[in-house]
Amino acid sequence: MSGGIALLVNPASGGGQARDAARRAARSLRAGGAVVDELVGCDAAESAELARRAVHAGVDALVACGGDGIANIALRAVVGTSTPMGLVPAGTGNDYARMLGIHGSDPETAARVVLDGGTRVIDAARCGDRWFGTVLAGGFDARVNERTNRMSWPRGKWRYNLAVLAELARLRPLDYVLELDGERRHTRAVLVAVGNGPSYGGGMRICPDAVPDDGLLDVTVIGQVAARRLIRVLPTVYSGKHVEYSQVSTFRARRVSLSVPGVTAYADGEPLAGAPLDVECVPRAVDVLVPG
Repeated sequence: MSGGIALLVNPASGGGQARDAARRAARSLRAGGAVVDELVGCDAAESAELARRAVHAGVDALVACGGDGIANIALRAVVGTSTPMGLVPAGTGNDYARMLGIHGSDPETAARVVLDGGTRVIDAARCGDRWFGTVLAGGFDARVNERTNRMSWPRGKWRYNLAVLAELARLRPLDYVLELDGERRHTRAVLVAVGNGPSYGGGMRICPDAVPDDGLLDVTVIGQVAARRLIRVLPTVYSGKHVEYSQVSTFRARRVSLSVPGVTAYADGEPLAGAPLDVECVPRAVDVLVPG
């Protein structure tokens, strides 16, 4: 690896677990003969700049260590280039790593994927000047994400679960304008999710049939449901069985426009500004390192 590996680290991911994961991954990469440059920004903006410079300098791979947030920063740095992106999952959700078959791997195994795995060319979703790799949350799910980010206790999935309960108490259907490849429709729903990949929220398969290299976005709409019914639907999202409920509709499109008042959408766990949100699937946008 003549250009070496840039290891982009968010040490706060996973309640601080990413710091140890990065040390272990770097040790394994160096033991395998790679030259490793560890990149740690003081915030998201500095991390993005460090990633951009590394790709511009010609590294052999940009490897993100942490959760979906740092994976998104790495994605934005490599998209449209020939530099492959690798992952060392060490966050709470790790849905990007899950999509690539790396979720659950220890840092040493993830490092072996970087050294000896294969390369897969997959799609990415573009929303204005932003990119995402997994799912855009545009309703009840986005409000849960926003509430979770405001909470400092408890850690891990318990914080997410408490946020779900809090938002269920104020659940109201929303008025959406949804455009799928130019076909406009108005609908009342509690949730619209747009997926390049199948899951968000740590394995919730909201778009269970999404394939990240088919050139299409999967759209899941959960219509007008009362809180008591949504409580029954939500556990089935982990298996993807929620799509069997009559209140759930699914679509596929290359381009999706989404407008809903009073909601800040989230993608890869990060907030997106502006409405309407115009999302486009960009085929074969990024090279990723996957198990061989």
